[in-house]
Amino acid sequence: MPLTKEEKEKRISELKDKFEKASLVVLTGYNKLKVSTSDQLRKQLRDIGSELKAGKNTLFKKAAHGTPVEPLSDYLVGQKSLAITISDPVALSKLLVKFAKDNETVKIEGGVLNGKYINAEDVQSLSEMPSKEVLIAKLLSVLIATPTQMVSVLAAVPRKLLYAFKAIEEQKTNVTEGNA
Repeated sequence: MPLTKEEKEKRISELKDKFEKASLVVLTGYNKLKVSTSDQLRKQLRDIGSELKAGKNTLFKKAAHGTPVEPLSDYLVGQKSLAITISDPVALSKLLVKFAKDNETVKIEGGVLNGKYINAEDVQSLSEMPSKEVLIAKLLSVLIATPTQMVSVLAAVPRKLLYAFKAIEEQKTNVTEGNA
C-alpha cells in the first residue's frame, strides 16, 4: 500500500533529524538480499547503537537535502540502504565491512563522516582503526605515563644523593675500623 503524503512527510522529517545528528552514514547497495539476512544485519546494528534504513531513494534525497548527508544524494540510484550511527562511526564501519565480506549481496558504496563525503575505501580504512575505547585507553596511558616518568626522574636525584651519603658513611666506617 502506498504511503500517504502525510506519512511521507513524517518519514522525511524523521530521516532529516537522524541525518542531522549522525556522525556516520554509510550508503550500501544490495541485490537479492534475503529478508533473514537483512534482519540479521539490523539486529547487529541495533546492538551497537546504529540502524539500517531502506526505502525509496526519492524519500532519502528529500530528507538529505540541506543536511550533512546531502553529498550522498547523487549516489542514490538502484536498491540502496543507509546505515546510520550517532555514536561510534568505527564500530559501524567495522560491522558493515565484515558483513559485506560475508555477504556478497551487500556492497559498501560510500558514506558521510561528520558532514564530509567518504568513498568505500575510506569506510574500509575507518573500519581498520582501533575502537573508541582502545583509543581512549591509549590516550590515558600516555597521560599517566608522563607524570609517572617525571616522578621517577625527580625521585632519582634524592635517591642518588642518599646513595652517595651511604657510600661516604661506609667509607668513613671502614677507615675508622682500619685505624682502630
